This record gives sequence, structure tokens and C-alpha cells, in this order.
Amino acid sequence: MDDIITIVMKAQEGSKDDFVRMIRKFEKTMYRVAFGILRSDEDAADAIQETIVAAYRQIRQLREPRYAQTWLVRILINQCNGMRKRNERVVALYEMDNLYADNDNRTSEDKLDLYDAIGVLSAEQREVIMLHYLEDMPLRDIGEMLQLSEGTIKSRLYRAREKLALLLCEPVRGEGLL
Repeated sequence: MDDIITIVMKAQEGSKDDFVRMIRKFEKTMYRVAFGILRSDEDAADAIQETIVAAYRQIRQLREPRYAQTWLVRILINQCNGMRKRNERVVALYEMDNLYADNDNRTSEDKLDLYDAIGVLSAEQREVIMLHYLEDMPLRDIGEMLQLSEGTIKSRLYRAREKLALLLCEPVRGEGLL
């Protein structure tokens, strides 16, 4: 962790190479979060690109280098939410048809894998599920990142797990669903 702090501090001082190193350290996390929110490789790549540009412009505003990942993911979520709002005007009917197609003999559990089920959740539920379970972030950090109380995060997680359980035909089992 000290290594990333040094890299971030050098990036803040103007080192372009260290800024690139910082981005490389977090690129997998950024992709998983962006894809989890936007459900499209192309849109995720666009959001990440916009995040990198914004982060480069604002790197000196980062007060605490140890929170670089949280800072980057927060910028990314804002980018994704902006893109999602712009894209909501267009409804991809073929995706809905494919999701609910009933023309074969597989069970609904076979039709929906976990990522498809997560894609059906509301944007707020999808964010907390992705950050908590797939990025292993503590509830407190998610709350700070999204500027929400820990209770709100817990509530969204519970409702998201409940909905996922229905989609995947499994009973709600608290924290261990994913």
C-alpha cells in the first residue's frame, strides 16, 4: 500500500509516468465497476477514459493519497451515472427480449447468470452490490464514496439480495449470497 501512496504523491507532483502507474493499479477495479453499472464494454471503456481525463485534471485536488482508489471510483461512478442517464432515452428492446425469452426448456436459473441478474437491479442496488461483493469494499467506504449513510447502504444491499434471490430462485441468505 505504501507503494501506491508514493506513486500517487509523485503523480500529484506532476509525474505523468506515475499517473499512468496509478491508473494501471486500479484499471481492473475501474472496469468491473463501470461494466457493472453500464453493462456494455464500449460504454465502460468510454466512462473509464472520461474518468482518466477528469482524474488527470484533478489529481492535485486529492487530499489524501491513500484514498486514491476511492477517489477514482467516485469519479467513475459519476461518469457512469451521467452516461446511463443519457443512454436511458434509448431502450434496447432486443436485450429485453433476450433476457426474458422463453423459447427453450431451461429453467429460469439457467437463463439468468449472476451478472445478468445484477443487470436487472436498479442502478442504486447494482452500485452497492458491485462495490461490496465484487470489489470487497466495506460498507463504511461505500457510504463515504456515494455520500450515503451506512444504514442506507445496508438497506440497498438487503433489497438487492432479496431481488437477486427471486431472480435466481434462491432464498435470501444474508451476506453470503454472492
